Amino acid sequence: MSEKVSYKNVTVAAEYSFSKRREALVLFFSNPQGIFGLVLVILFFISAIFAPLIAPYDPFQMDIPARLSAPTTDHIAGTDQLGRDTFSRVLYGGRVALKIAAIGVSIAFSVGLLLGMIAGYGPRWLDNVLILVFDTIRAFPTIVMALAAVALTGPSLKLVMIIVVVIAIPGFGRLARTNTLAIRNQEFIAAERSLGAPPVTILLRHVMPNVIGPLLILAAMEVPVVITIEAGLSFLGLGVLPPTASWGTILNEGYLVIRDTPWPVVAGGIPLVLTTLGFTFLGEALRDVFDPKLRKGK
Repeated sequence: MSEKVSYKNVTVAAEYSFSKRREALVLFFSNPQGIFGLVLVILFFISAIFAPLIAPYDPFQMDIPARLSAPTTDHIAGTDQLGRDTFSRVLYGGRVALKIAAIGVSIAFSVGLLLGMIAGYGPRWLDNVLILVFDTIRAFPTIVMALAAVALTGPSLKLVMIIVVVIAIPGFGRLARTNTLAIRNQEFIAAERSLGAPPVTILLRHVMPNVIGPLLILAAMEVPVVITIEAGLSFLGLGVLPPTASWGTILNEGYLVIRDTPWPVVAGGIPLVLTTLGFTFLGEALRDVFDPKLRKGK
């Protein structure tokens, strides 16, 4: 009899889980803004990952007689001051943006999650120390931090990655701390403590699954911020340097010849705008789906 009851409970739980997933999918795909954002994000990933297959030219290949060309059938986005195909360079610039966003957000996510849970679950003095560190980093201007780092090491892709990670950690850490504080005194956590479970076990098995959801939504919305930071630093000459193709360097080189042709600036700016819109719309749609309070408020 007990086996039948247990089997029935498992079946009911599975049906409930399936129903919740189906409801989430219906809510997401009923949001035109979310679908539009998802399409833009998918296009960004496809164009970045398969850039060597899609790009019609080598991004470093120069054709001086065709320099500063307007869009043509041979060069659909024109050429830059060295005759390099702008469309190919934009595609390869997407690979740089994807690499920095994927690695930078992943590291910031992991470190912020860990520090946030420690701050929310640990002793008060440790919480105060970590919050002070978070606030100090957030208060430090990005450009000033970049200038100081460049003065010590020189501009490079690795430097951009480090700056992005350091800047992004406080956001993830604060969100993880807030959610940890919200559940640390709930009954199931108290029951685990009374059974003698160590703090590490409680954090990994019970706190993390309840905290990680909101951080995933924040990660989706943090990607365009990271991409914009990389483009901004590269535009100022503090990040990725020529001849490496990145959206920031394309914009920088385009502005130097904007009186001769506007196409490099246009070609470098459009993917930056579309990618930012895509991840922002996708993140807002996911937030609407997974935040019941926000959903009820609409």
